[in-house]
Amino acid sequence: MTLNVESPERKEETGKSGFGARFALILIALLWASQLNGLIGLMGSNAQAEIAVHYHTTEIAWFSQIGLLIGVFATPFIVKAAGMFGKRRLLIIITTLGLVGDLIAALSTNFETLLVGRAVAGFYGPSIALVYALTRDVFPPKLVGPASGFLGGGMGVLALGGPFLSGWVLDDYGYRGVLWFMVIATGVSLLALLFLVPESKVREPRTPVDWAGGILLGGGLASVIYGVGKGEQWGWTSGDTLSFIGFGLLAVIGFVLVERRVAHPMFPITLLGRRRVWSTFLVSSLIMGAIFAQGTVLNLLILMPKIPGLSDGLGWTATKNAWVSAPNSVLLIAVSVATGVLVRRFDSRLLLGIGGTLVAVGVALMSEFHHSVGQIMAIGVFSGVGMGIVVALVPIMVIESVKPEEQALGNGAQNMMQGVLQGVMTQVAFVLVAQNSNVMKGTAFYVDDSYSKGFLLFAGVIAVGTLLILLIPKAKSLKEAEVGQAA
Repeated sequence: MTLNVESPERKEETGKSGFGARFALILIALLWASQLNGLIGLMGSNAQAEIAVHYHTTEIAWFSQIGLLIGVFATPFIVKAAGMFGKRRLLIIITTLGLVGDLIAALSTNFETLLVGRAVAGFYGPSIALVYALTRDVFPPKLVGPASGFLGGGMGVLALGGPFLSGWVLDDYGYRGVLWFMVIATGVSLLALLFLVPESKVREPRTPVDWAGGILLGGGLASVIYGVGKGEQWGWTSGDTLSFIGFGLLAVIGFVLVERRVAHPMFPITLLGRRRVWSTFLVSSLIMGAIFAQGTVLNLLILMPKIPGLSDGLGWTATKNAWVSAPNSVLLIAVSVATGVLVRRFDSRLLLGIGGTLVAVGVALMSEFHHSVGQIMAIGVFSGVGMGIVVALVPIMVIESVKPEEQALGNGAQNMMQGVLQGVMTQVAFVLVAQNSNVMKGTAFYVDDSYSKGFLLFAGVIAVGTLLILLIPKAKSLKEAEVGQAA
């Protein structure tokens, strides 16, 4: 892709070299940072079957969920601090926390310590919000769209190379090798941020921290996720389940009331109250949350063993899964990059509708046809094209909806809403999948009907999210939207 753009600070050799060396290095560093969560999530998802068998646990869902809980709780404080003190600075801090958590997990000798490490690493959760905000701030106007689309398309790079990397590490070194690779990957990201990425000059005024609002919002949403996650174990009508879910919902209501009264709210109600903003956040969070959540169930289906009468997993190796998914990953990359260019000419709402429809159709078909290599590859064409469109558009639509000084808060709010919906959908899916599970030696194995129900859940949510695009009003296109310091 060739783009003729000059830096606003000085003329660089960008005329025929696209982004130019400086911006290319920044983009690579931000790409690694933006996909680190996804890479760790992918490798962890692939390793969870082996971890569940090794530790004889039926609570393997918390291997991924504990970090999500911490990330949701921390997001309001991290994005607020990033707006006041610098997005790069906060990104470095949370990457360091992620590295500490990964080390604890890699050195763990029991499941409880492993979860502690994953919890500490959860502070890295809001990283994607800061990465996209930095992209808007440090790239010239004409590069913001392609750069954002490229970062969104990084999910395709991850989907292409991640399974091969995960397969090699998991098949040759086991789940412990996966945990140590997480340490290495986070360390590389930290070094790239320190030496390649400039700080944003866009700042919010330094105001007192709205601790009450942040605790009510983060704590309330985390409480809802935790209550839903324990619902199957405690009983959906038990006092404990209803208390956690009820407290969480009351805390969110309390957050709204507090934000209307404080002088310097954590998330201004005026921002979240704008129709273009809340409708974009709702639609993108429903679709993206379901996309990421269904990946957990898909990996269980593919990697759990096939044991007649006990487990209906496909029993593939991680490496075989990588080869099967590779063509569709290439498709996702190509579509996402093309979408980053097309969105400057076509209404982003129309493109998102096309992408969401294709993903919903693909996941719905997967509920019935997931028994062979041919079926999964053929259905993956729908999902690959649709996901390529969606992942490229979400950050771009947030840029279209908020002002430069609201970018970190906007990305943070969208990221938090997506995390909550992803967490709730993952927990509900595990409840559906576990309904017909067989437990042997402390390990849960799942039957084919359970996987089908999980996929149908996600297909339905994606379809609803796609229909809700009708709620999003027309706003400035990416071509007209303000960008940060480059403007």
